[in-house]
Amino acid sequence: MKTISQGAEAIIYLNKEKIIKDRISKKYRHPEIDKKIIKRRTKAETKILDKVSEIISAPKPEKSKEDNKIVMPYINGKRLSQSLDSFPLEKQKEIMKLIGISVSKLHKEGIIHGDLTTSNMILIEKPKLEVYFIDFGLGYQNGKYEDKGVDIHLLKQALEAKHFKNWKTLFKEFEKAYKKLEPTESKKVFERLKSIEKRGRYRH
Repeated sequence: MKTISQGAEAIIYLNKEKIIKDRISKKYRHPEIDKKIIKRRTKAETKILDKVSEIISAPKPEKSKEDNKIVMPYINGKRLSQSLDSFPLEKQKEIMKLIGISVSKLHKEGIIHGDLTTSNMILIEKPKLEVYFIDFGLGYQNGKYEDKGVDIHLLKQALEAKHFKNWKTLFKEFEKAYKKLEPTESKKVFERLKSIEKRGRYRH
């Protein structure tokens, strides 16, 4: 197995054509409590991934007997955070439309990603242009307008920070695509987004 990334919560391995997400044990927690927390979080992420993969492009987890691991197919594409800026603007806009449609579908089902950035998106170009969403470790269901607004706020911040050259244009494309699916509901989400942004400004 090859280690492809390591964070505070998990190590990601590549084993042939499979990705294995192995949650890390925390030494500061009591062993029994640690085991229960890992089991609960792994189960929750597996459950949400399973549902997400039926709605949008996302890796579908396999059934596993291990309480701390999620096994899923390897998505052989480009990390969007590293590749988006390399494309012509028209293609970037097309990609953002796909993202807008997918996020709108998730939010319609009350699913919140929790870390909605281009670092958690994989671009496939053939046989068709497709954006896969990964890492639902912070994801949850039954999200309210506030949660959806925060999700979009995170994406907006990621665009401004990582893709600053065209970020306003790209976000507009996302917004237009997002609003098409559920215009009335989308209006409420973006009203909440404005409220979230105002609160952020007041804090600074």
